[in-house]
Amino acid sequence: MGRDMKKKLTKSNDKIFSGVFGGVAEYFDWDKTWTRIIGAILIVFPGNFFLGILIYIIAAAVMPEKDDTNHRKDDDDIIEGEFRE
Repeated sequence: MGRDMKKKLTKSNDKIFSGVFGGVAEYFDWDKTWTRIIGAILIVFPGNFFLGILIYIIAAAVMPEKDDTNHRKDDDDIIEGEFRE
């Protein structure tokens, strides 16, 4: 990362639901699977399930999508290499 670039907390493109836990894992450079497991446990078990779900929904609404200009979903018009006989 260059000196000019700031690290931003954004939703992950590698999503399960909305990309919140994946984005947190990418931001802190954690394993995504463990972050999702621990996040789900923290939502379900501490006793107030609805508060955990509410916090997750707010995070999903507030966190911006990743601005990945290098990522292309439509690769049909990309030609890689040459065809030779």
